[in-house]
Amino acid sequence: MMSLSNGISKIEKFLALILMFALAVIVALSVAFRYFLNAPLSWSGEVAVFLLIWISFIGGSLGLKNKSQAAVTLLLDYCPKRVKMWIVVFSQIFIILFLVLILTYTYTWILSDGVAFQKSTSILLPMWIPYSAVPIGLTFACVHVIAHLVEVIKTKGAGL
Repeated sequence: MMSLSNGISKIEKFLALILMFALAVIVALSVAFRYFLNAPLSWSGEVAVFLLIWISFIGGSLGLKNKSQAAVTLLLDYCPKRVKMWIVVFSQIFIILFLVLILTYTYTWILSDGVAFQKSTSILLPMWIPYSAVPIGLTFACVHVIAHLVEVIKTKGAGL
């Protein structure tokens, strides 16, 4: 499971790099066209928002992979190792259940007729493409959390 998580992480890092570069270029072009050429790009704001959404969900998944989310660990720091392991296991299970619940709603939403035929305003992009950031990012996040849970159980909390 960890190898799947690591593979997804590599894809996410590459995708985040490309998306962030594209966002920087589009915003720079938008500013240049608006202020220097006095001809604003009508599509740049919409594309920038879509890229930012994708970057956010990919980055959130990477944050879970690298355990870099905000956490208050004061109580956990003073617990015995075995108690700490069980707290981590239960927290990971809770996160997985929450992600699965949200994923069921997002997949239902993405596959609904309202999203299937909806197009964006400026570039007429099918809206299922930018909306897909939500289920894809959350699915990747779920894989990372499951891999971490399996690792904690396999090693009996040795890395905590």
